[in-house]
Amino acid sequence: MPSTLPPVRGVALDDAVAQVLGPDATLREAQRDALAGLADHDTLLVARTGAGKSAVYAIATLVARRLTLVVSPLVALQRDQAQSLREVGLRAATVSSAVSTARQKQALDDAAARRLDVLLLAPEQLQRTVVLDALRVADVGLVVVDEAHCVSEWGHDFRPDYLHVGSAVRALGRPRVLAMTATASAHARDEVVERLGLDRPRVLVHDADRPNIWLGAHPTATEGDQDARVVEEVLATEGAAIVYARTRARTEEVAALLDRGGRPALVYHAGLPAKERARVQDAFLHGRHDTVVATSAFGMGVDRADVRLVVHVGPPPSLDAYYQEVGRAGRDGEPARAVVVHRPADTALNRYLRSGGGPRPATLQTVLVSLADGPLDRAALVDRSGLGARTVARALAELQQVGAVRDDDGRWAGTDEVTGREALAAVRAARERRAALDESRVELVRTYTDTTDCRRRLLLELLGEHHPDPCGRCDSCDRGTSTPVQDAAARPGQPVRHEQFGDGTVSVVEADRLTVLFDEHGYVTLDAAVALDSALLTPR
Repeated sequence: MPSTLPPVRGVALDDAVAQVLGPDATLREAQRDALAGLADHDTLLVARTGAGKSAVYAIATLVARRLTLVVSPLVALQRDQAQSLREVGLRAATVSSAVSTARQKQALDDAAARRLDVLLLAPEQLQRTVVLDALRVADVGLVVVDEAHCVSEWGHDFRPDYLHVGSAVRALGRPRVLAMTATASAHARDEVVERLGLDRPRVLVHDADRPNIWLGAHPTATEGDQDARVVEEVLATEGAAIVYARTRARTEEVAALLDRGGRPALVYHAGLPAKERARVQDAFLHGRHDTVVATSAFGMGVDRADVRLVVHVGPPPSLDAYYQEVGRAGRDGEPARAVVVHRPADTALNRYLRSGGGPRPATLQTVLVSLADGPLDRAALVDRSGLGARTVARALAELQQVGAVRDDDGRWAGTDEVTGREALAAVRAARERRAALDESRVELVRTYTDTTDCRRRLLLELLGEHHPDPCGRCDSCDRGTSTPVQDAAARPGQPVRHEQFGDGTVSVVEADRLTVLFDEHGYVTLDAAVALDSALLTPR
């Protein structure tokens, strides 16, 4: 492939490819597409696990020879990424709570002095004044947002600093941005682009299908039936298995049942000490243990090739999250299984777990009042408001979204665009829209678990692909209940308008149903014949 990224104090593209991938390696399609436009455009790369996304920024760094920042969600993931980068000859360091203050300072000094190629850090670290000040004088050429779906999945509540990465990029002079994830629906892609403030982005979506993973769902009536089926699935599996449960208590319960069944299982969740989480992850990653029961906190950075089973004790809150977790199976290309064991009560639990309320109106008002006398950086705003740092981060993200505050090079100020009362009303309206979307995403998961049609089609069309034929690798296809969709009047990704729900985009096409993502109402499943024949749903 000819070089499309002219070297800047670096090496030729072909030489960089050879250094990162090996002397006889060639770029994969996803890698080639991302590199081809990265010199001129911000890029969102959606490519399945195993597509070699991390090699893209390693190659780009060698070619440009400017500092690359990698925003990565987990300390363990940062550690493994840094080690992999060093193995191909790049100077890499991390800034995280897992390293001493002295080592953090040394890493920042090295970055500023151009003695570093790649610096890995969490979004929270990127908001620290001392970090930003050091990076302002560094030659930052590329900001990589790894696991970019976290911007959409985690940013609104769990990790609010993901919503401020775009502000940090602006404070650093708008270096090029590369956002990467294995799976993202059309809505998640739009949110990542908006929240990161990507400039004229190229959105590259490559084949997400993992045909070696058989997909299935098994309904149960009671928790006891559910537990028995999960244990049965794991005991019948030869090789490594990951069991996902929705709560910390359930991970402990299911692990105990597996222990009694003769298959000892490790437990992983955010309530465990950091050293124990690291021990569990390393034991599983390096093959010293084959079974782990975990919450969704486990998985990113666990690149074990021979996982033969991923089983969910109840479905996750969204199909985006489900396919991310399913993708941890069968990375060696050999046959693997992904099974959801569900019961009716799971839907209510998912609704509850997604129902984050955000900062209270009084908290938002406190932030606005604290900014009334002039701009403040985050640390000063925390001191003046008396609020916690995470609470301030969440409040600023919501207020910025509705135009009530702005970030001027790391200093926050109010705006004249909206009054305090208007800002609170706008935040409330935005929360209501998000609540409707979250509710619809829970219902879409139920559609997946309850369908008798091809499960893979539903998953992949949500991710923007067109799959009219049954996959032949799911339980519906095994039973013969999957139906081909030929000559459909609507296609995934098609803009439409509904008389009641307004503008939307077709997400999933089944033989008798359409699932449409509406701007104001989230995902809605419609009877295809009624919606199209009566012209309730029309192209736009």
